[in-house]
Amino acid sequence: MQSLSKENRSSVSEFILLGFSTESQVRMALFTFFLLLYLITLVGNGLIVALTYLDARLHTPMYFLLSTLSLVDVSYVSTTVPQMLVNLVYPRRTISWGACVAQMFIFLVLGIAECVLYAAMAYDRYIAICFPLRYTLLLSGPICVKMVTACCSIGIAGALIYTVFTMRLPYCGPYKINHFFCEVPAVLKLACADTSLNDRLDFILGFILLLVPLSCILASYICIFASILRIRSSQGRLKSFSTCASHITVVTMFYGPAMVMYMRPGSWYDPERDKKLALFYNVVSAFLNPIIYSLRNKRVKRAFLKVLGDRGTAP
Repeated sequence: MQSLSKENRSSVSEFILLGFSTESQVRMALFTFFLLLYLITLVGNGLIVALTYLDARLHTPMYFLLSTLSLVDVSYVSTTVPQMLVNLVYPRRTISWGACVAQMFIFLVLGIAECVLYAAMAYDRYIAICFPLRYTLLLSGPICVKMVTACCSIGIAGALIYTVFTMRLPYCGPYKINHFFCEVPAVLKLACADTSLNDRLDFILGFILLLVPLSCILASYICIFASILRIRSSQGRLKSFSTCASHITVVTMFYGPAMVMYMRPGSWYDPERDKKLALFYNVVSAFLNPIIYSLRNKRVKRAFLKVLGDRGTAP
């Protein structure tokens, strides 16, 4: 059995990513759509990072975490979308074993880091609304850096466990992954071995890496809403609710599909549904993040107008 596993594993040199439709016209339409979506995502998130760096009024914990989220989103979509675009143009659609492992690992690092980062952003809103006078003390620059470092460290640890336990399995042909990138549930379907241990491990990791941060977010917002309801001014309550609405929207978009993907039994696997879910929490959420935050945030809009004004008056 061990020799068979070694033989199967060593014989895999590349996978085929089936992706989306095989019809040429449909593939070109999808290529155009996803290319525009990708470029807008890069520009939108890059703009938030640039504005946070250029405008001193945005040098606060909230915007530091927001710019970090934008950096993660840019890296997140760049792990999957360029490969998807190439496969839509070139029909061979292959990815080497090493590239598949690297893509899976990097995708998981960034995805898990984003999960924990949303919890850090909820904590930021909790401190800002419930303890406004101690905000700069409780969320100083070094503390924010430590929070981001913790997000990355948790992402690396979780991704290592997922990737090692997935790619250690023997894989049998045909090596066709019914997905547009090397995601754990889709790759596991090609394993010619019992994956029940992986199913249990995925559920446990999903509980720790998804439900624990989500519980922290919910606890933060319960305290936030209780504090907001004690505000006597209706205008003050509206302003406080507004600062939280963007974050709640983004969290809902990201966590819902991710929990369905990584916390459901393996028997519920549906490749077509999984591809749509992956698009939502990988591509669509990264595309909408800068739109949601910038359209609802007066400081970001003022910073953008200031940068345009400074460039317009420059000699």
